[in-house]
Amino acid sequence: MWPLWVAFRRSRRRGVSSSSALPKKSEVALPVGRASLSRHGRTGRPSLPCEAGFYQDVMNATYNHRDWRWQMRHRIRSVAELQQRFPGLRSKMAGIAEEAAHFAMAIPPYYAALIQRADARDPIFRLAVPQAVELCDPPHLAADPLGEEKHTPLPGLIRRYGDRALVLATNTCAMYCRHCDRKRLTGARETALPPMALERIASYLRIHPEIHDVIISGGDPLTLSELALERLLTAIRSVPSVEIIRIGTRMPVTLPQRITPALVKLLRRFQPLWINTQFNHPRELTSEACAALARLADAGFPLGNQSVLLRGVNDSAKILEELLRGLVRHRVRPYYLFQCELVRGVEHFRVPVRRGLKIMAQLRRRLSSLAIPTYVLDTPTAGKIPLSAATIVSAATKKIVLRGPRGQLIAYPEPVGR
Repeated sequence: MWPLWVAFRRSRRRGVSSSSALPKKSEVALPVGRASLSRHGRTGRPSLPCEAGFYQDVMNATYNHRDWRWQMRHRIRSVAELQQRFPGLRSKMAGIAEEAAHFAMAIPPYYAALIQRADARDPIFRLAVPQAVELCDPPHLAADPLGEEKHTPLPGLIRRYGDRALVLATNTCAMYCRHCDRKRLTGARETALPPMALERIASYLRIHPEIHDVIISGGDPLTLSELALERLLTAIRSVPSVEIIRIGTRMPVTLPQRITPALVKLLRRFQPLWINTQFNHPRELTSEACAALARLADAGFPLGNQSVLLRGVNDSAKILEELLRGLVRHRVRPYYLFQCELVRGVEHFRVPVRRGLKIMAQLRRRLSSLAIPTYVLDTPTAGKIPLSAATIVSAATKKIVLRGPRGQLIAYPEPVGR
């Protein structure tokens, strides 16, 4: 078997950028002041600015909003930058600073412009900005709620199922979502999978031909440069037994400028390739996001969406209906609606399963089956369990008991004080 770099060199084509995903910081300052472009709840319809004191002249020449690398360089990373963008947060900075020290903060200017007010009642703010309440962890929350570290045969590879494997291509994201279930891995130091680790993963896949489906995740793999992505995909595609490659990414949501013609051209070379993303609120379906989805769909990629049910964000049938209709309209299949994982820092996001079931019942009365995701709970021992009357053995105020696919009983604690 030739080394992977030989296969990679033979697969190289002209026109693919080899630039780094994160060039050196520009001298251009992020504009601050009067207002910014935000979005209405309806899909892709612009509305008037966010709260006063946000970005000044957001569309002027210094705001290179169409360049995803500029967006990455100018993410809001510190409490000082956050306060500069949202002066009204001054009284809440102590709690924000303490939580940001536990789990990194990064918000691209594009996504920050979707915030309509600097308040936890704003769903976009809630998804992006640290809050003091994240520090309140009941004992049932854990750093690794799915036990992924127990299923890691090699660095950067997770195998929880017999025919599937997950590659952690990087620990970098455009935005560090506050409900992230891999907080233990992401944000602190932004790195990518080393070449030797990728070689070892490809070798592992070759000696395990029962693995037919490889999910590339992270972090967010689309934060990588085209050159790094090409190396990664070439390595995975060099394994004859790998039939399907899936990419899990939030870039269409948090930084749709990344979905460039050059990126789409590169990804098309490695089909069949599926792309799953995570829109959680209809305000995320901006005109930029919808244009990115159109580029991917026009190129032939099947698109799926894996939302998370989050308190204060999308825990209502009305909000989810608008989101799901918007996704289908833009050729994205609602795939999963996840019950929030038992990861540290998310207790304030968790919705009782009983409420989730009521929301799903309302959605089934309002939407066609094409727009209905499967409501699931991912568990460390039984994998993904669909949440329905058929799988719930008992339901009480403090916990529910589920029956797994092999008949095992799984206890799931309900949110505290709900």
